[in-house]
Amino acid sequence: MRKDSAVADERPPRARHRVPSASQQDPPDEELMRALYREHAGPLLAYVLRLVAGDRQRAEDVVQETLIRAWKNAGQLQTATGSVRPWLVTVARRIVIDGHRSRQARPQEVDPAPLEVIPAEDEIDKALWLMTLSDALDDLTPAHREVLVETYFKGRTVNEAAEVLGIPSGTVRSRVFYALRSMKLALQERGVSA
Repeated sequence: MRKDSAVADERPPRARHRVPSASQQDPPDEELMRALYREHAGPLLAYVLRLVAGDRQRAEDVVQETLIRAWKNAGQLQTATGSVRPWLVTVARRIVIDGHRSRQARPQEVDPAPLEVIPAEDEIDKALWLMTLSDALDDLTPAHREVLVETYFKGRTVNEAAEVLGIPSGTVRSRVFYALRSMKLALQERGVSA
């Protein structure tokens, strides 16, 4: 049975080149990683770029993860008698496969780009209209303003407005008529056709 994600059990294969041993001044792991990077990072990146269809960022992430796994297995790699490139290529390939499988297991993310082209409701026009309307209401007499507020803005019937204001319903109808006429003129003075 083949394990695609179990990297710890992998043994470095034997081939032509051997990873250099540690020098006197650097710790063994540091020299090993420098040698691995110098010798194998470029070819490994080229290989992984083909696996991930040219996605450079993803390829660099895979190479970095591969080198981290090599660093974690530094003891095995230093004792290997051959090149570690086949081992690195196998690890990188398995990382790409695991990444592909994990993306397939998750729901696909929705691209927010289409939402950016949908025009948002322009609140400025609404705010300007409300300011103009409020200003025009201020031009009305208090009696006309209160019947419009009760009937149009609070949604009361003529009889309900009459009851709240304490005046006859006929007076409410008359005041609404004249208030609307005055509002129309006040709005026309402000450049709004009503």
